[in-house]
Amino acid sequence: MRRQCGRLVQAVGIAAVVCCVAWQPAAAEFEAGAAARSITPEKPLPVSGGMGVPNPSTKALGQLTARVAVVRQGDTCVAFVGLDLLGFPSVLCDRVRALVPDIPAEQILIGSTHTHSAPDCYAFPVPEMPTGHTADFGYIDFVVAQTAEALQAAYDGLRPATLKLGTDEAAERIAYNYYAPALYDRRMDVMQALGEDGGPIFTLVNYAIHPEVLGAGQGVMSPDCIGPMATKLEETVGGVAVFMNAAQGGMVTADNRMLDKPTDPVNARWDDANTWEECERIGHLMADEAMRIIAKAEPQQDPAVHCSRRTVSIPVESPELWAVVEHSPLNYPRDTEARTVPVSINLVNVGTAQIATIPGEALPNIGFYLKRKMRGAHNLLFGLTNDAFGYILTKVDYQSFDRYDYISRVCTGEMTGEILIEEILSMVDDAPAPQGP
Repeated sequence: MRRQCGRLVQAVGIAAVVCCVAWQPAAAEFEAGAAARSITPEKPLPVSGGMGVPNPSTKALGQLTARVAVVRQGDTCVAFVGLDLLGFPSVLCDRVRALVPDIPAEQILIGSTHTHSAPDCYAFPVPEMPTGHTADFGYIDFVVAQTAEALQAAYDGLRPATLKLGTDEAAERIAYNYYAPALYDRRMDVMQALGEDGGPIFTLVNYAIHPEVLGAGQGVMSPDCIGPMATKLEETVGGVAVFMNAAQGGMVTADNRMLDKPTDPVNARWDDANTWEECERIGHLMADEAMRIIAKAEPQQDPAVHCSRRTVSIPVESPELWAVVEHSPLNYPRDTEARTVPVSINLVNVGTAQIATIPGEALPNIGFYLKRKMRGAHNLLFGLTNDAFGYILTKVDYQSFDRYDYISRVCTGEMTGEILIEEILSMVDDAPAPQGP
């Protein structure tokens, strides 16, 4: 099957280039640093839940934040960035990386929490708007500067550390699949770096969920449930809390259902609790589960670190997404003649963990398959990272039934999932196996 996929990728003209490979022996000292900066605008801005005209907002609940964790072993330094935004395109990621020369650009992984209550950073073309697009460029400049500042502060704060890793199924009532309630990955992965005093430098939580308890229509800017999660972790254990989303496409969302108020039992529909109190309930439960999972993990001394990156060309069949690529004032990188866009994929080993990035919203079955084929004791997927280019489906799911009509329409194309699976597993084959103490 892998060989067949390889021939398929070759047939559609996919170009994959390995941009960096970094490896250090386990004897080198392991260091960690972390920092956070607010990306909440001074005045409320319209918020975006996707393509189309953003919704006006009048207030903020919680702080939109750029959160950064950095690890270094010898000459290899890798940064993990979580932004409280719907998505952060590659063209903006590159602007951030250019401002932080101390960390190799190809080893800075920038992801979005995917909150649906933040200002737009895609600059979607919308002809009926006065500017012709959805972005506030002053806000985008602010996010870029604040994220770079957080990265530099985390790098400057690097200090000797040990590593803890944990994986377990999280509690119910955090997430569910809106299309098929039980079809989602219940596993939560937690990475924690501890300083020489035993206190956390950072706690990174990797879990699949749409943070859309509030959504874009309530006139509120908010990190949604991710804000309360981070606040509780930081107040309870210390350090910086970082959230990296996972394979939450199609449609793994926050479980804010009011189960005593069904609206359509045949099709599994309930009324939702769209309140800040529900954000706090879900976020605090996420924090409690992260603390439970990591508490039983044994520290790893001087864990080995590896980072590689590959750039892959993805065909864009979707007219909606190609219109964004062609007409957004951000000037997305593209090959107009081939109608492709480049996306970057990272594969990272930290101790016994292996991490793969996904440049969009992969469906749960893709996540399950990748984790099963990866080689870590803990396998993490960072969704909406290095780019956030729509939904990612396998060819057998693409346009398969009515509920997938929307996500198929805003997927780059039928073969996107196949291409990314093939390329990620090729990187897994090429990389050294994750190494613990």
